[in-house]
Amino acid sequence: MLSNRDSGINATADVAENASIGHGTLIWHLAQVREDTEIGANCIIGRGAYIGPGVRMGENCKIQNHALVYEPAVLGNGVFVGPAVVFTNDTYPRAVNPDGSLKSAEDWHPVGVEVGDGAAIGARAVCIAPVRIGSWATVAAGAVVTRDVPAYAVVAGVPARQLGWVGPAGHPLVPGPAEGEFSCPVTGELFRLEEDGLSPVPSRPAG
Repeated sequence: MLSNRDSGINATADVAENASIGHGTLIWHLAQVREDTEIGANCIIGRGAYIGPGVRMGENCKIQNHALVYEPAVLGNGVFVGPAVVFTNDTYPRAVNPDGSLKSAEDWHPVGVEVGDGAAIGARAVCIAPVRIGSWATVAAGAVVTRDVPAYAVVAGVPARQLGWVGPAGHPLVPGPAEGEFSCPVTGELFRLEEDGLSPVPSRPAG
């Protein structure tokens, strides 16, 4: 694990001493990583990004400049979070209690955003917790996500609505050779739509 003195952490970044940072992870100028955070290996935390206390992040993630990832968010492996994305954590936000007193940490229960492996969140999107974004899903830039996003789905708009399906290569899927099937125009990978959502079709043996 890296410490604040390692070359992968910029001198202007504010990284808690007890944050767990994986090997090869880079933390850039003015980023803040709070206490008890777990960040996997080979991640990039961009300039001015904020990672809240106790956030968990897998390997090979990219958190772009000025993204705000509030606790208790959980990110899988290979997640992309675009510039100025916001993950909220308060269902009923208020600065004060009904009696006018300033709210403290004990006066509310944080809820988090969960992001599956390989998913991508476009620039300036806002994800309203609690919400789950499935593996390999794509959230378009500027979208406001208010409900769960299925794996491989692409969503856009305010509030975000599903527009289609997307593969791990990031390209929209096209109709496949059979009804209910879709294929990736880049990799040729085949997917099938079933009751529980879209899933890859196992490779068929040659011959």
